[in-house]
Amino acid sequence: MNNTQKINPVFIISIVLTSLVVVTGVAFPNIFENVSHKMFDIIIKNFSWVYIVGMLILVGFALFLVFSKYGSIRLGKDTDRPEFSNLSWFSMLFGAGMGIGLVFFGSVEPMKHFISPIGAQPGSSEAVTFAMQQSFIHWGIHPWAAYSVMGLALAYFQFRKDAPGLISSVFLPILGEDGVRGPIGKSIDILAVFTTVTGVATSLGMGTMQIAGGLEYVFNIKNTFTVQLIIIAITSVLYMYSATSGLDKGIKNLSNANLILATALLLGGILIGPKVSMMNNFFSGGTAYLSEFISQSLYMDATKEWVSQWRVFYWALWIAWIPFVGIFIARISKGRTIREFIIGVTIVPAIVCIIWFVVFGTLGINLGIEFSTTAASVTETALFKVFSNYQFGKILSVIAMILLCTFFISSADSATYVLGMFTSNGDLNPSNPKKILWGVIQACLAIALLLSGGLDTLQTVSIVSAFPFTIIVIVSIISIIKALREEVKISQDQYEKLYTKKDSKVINKANINLD
Repeated sequence: MNNTQKINPVFIISIVLTSLVVVTGVAFPNIFENVSHKMFDIIIKNFSWVYIVGMLILVGFALFLVFSKYGSIRLGKDTDRPEFSNLSWFSMLFGAGMGIGLVFFGSVEPMKHFISPIGAQPGSSEAVTFAMQQSFIHWGIHPWAAYSVMGLALAYFQFRKDAPGLISSVFLPILGEDGVRGPIGKSIDILAVFTTVTGVATSLGMGTMQIAGGLEYVFNIKNTFTVQLIIIAITSVLYMYSATSGLDKGIKNLSNANLILATALLLGGILIGPKVSMMNNFFSGGTAYLSEFISQSLYMDATKEWVSQWRVFYWALWIAWIPFVGIFIARISKGRTIREFIIGVTIVPAIVCIIWFVVFGTLGINLGIEFSTTAASVTETALFKVFSNYQFGKILSVIAMILLCTFFISSADSATYVLGMFTSNGDLNPSNPKKILWGVIQACLAIALLLSGGLDTLQTVSIVSAFPFTIIVIVSIISIIKALREEVKISQDQYEKLYTKKDSKVINKANINLD
């Protein structure tokens, strides 16, 4: 280990900062909760629009790149080709990018929109369309487009320009080498680490709550904080083992297992559910989603409580996941073109998420408004209550709990791997001790968040921690465009020089023949 690695300021400051947050959350949960809510109130009151407008900008930029002249640029050298098959690539990015959230919100979000729609009668057909539309907005193109922008930027600079695998590398065209290596670049990387830790800890907290809720509802094991601690402890050991096994073994194999389990759960939901209603909900929700895509993307007219609980919470959660998901999918996407990358990362997973919410949302809504009102009152047990009303529901509940565990492990081990990279000067193969350390910190922060107020605090902290990184992601677009323009300009200059030389040789040869 060289001297720069021993005194890596990003690693040291990030450890100190996240440890202070963990200690405060565990030792003073009430103070932690109060401070978090005060910061949350300030951001929601003054800056909700930043999340909403910023996310739409990211979507527009991703779609622009697909149809632009930059789409054929390869994320790597011109001779590089993809390292992983399309199936393995998709399963890894899908497990890292959504994971726990799909199982956690799959039924309960549509049901909550169904019983409390905006501009429609609760329980009506219009409420069903609203429920599907909002679920599609939150889980469709928007989050995946945001991941794709940062992912392609990181892959481009890392594999085509040989820059370190760090968020600060994306700003090379703006800051230059000195700026990226200086205080500004280090601050960007520290913020990326902190945002990643809090974003992933939020998801781990949600997963823990739902696993514990499922154990209580299905197996009558009382949902206590002790049970939640045991769940975190067991899964933490497993995800740290997976992370230290390497990308090709632990993470890849676990991601493939996730895909198999998720497919089994989805097909099971389709088989036991009302298929005609699912098709109707898909088309009515999809039509509303596409026809009102822009207006819904800029929607800020609802009550501030609704906007903060839904739109801003989701946008903040996805932005909090951008550093770790972006660098992870960049790491597994070497050799793909920008166009192939964005389509693969944005369109395909968005379609799968939409189908997922159609299936599990319809399973819940189909049971009526009274059931939905009761079941949705306890978020972490809602899915299991839905399953209990269908044939083979207990089997699906068990599959869901196993899937929650594997998603928990795959998300956490991916994040542990990435945090090791961020704090090792972008090393593509960070040391195992560093990955283990970050694994422990993630688990401790998840415990601190659960101690400080459960789901409410989880949502609050994710919104607060993501705010500064929102600005960084938006500014990164300028840097990406600058780099791609320079790339095309250099290619054109080389082309012109090549053919100018060829033409001059032809002319000279012709002159010689004439002589």
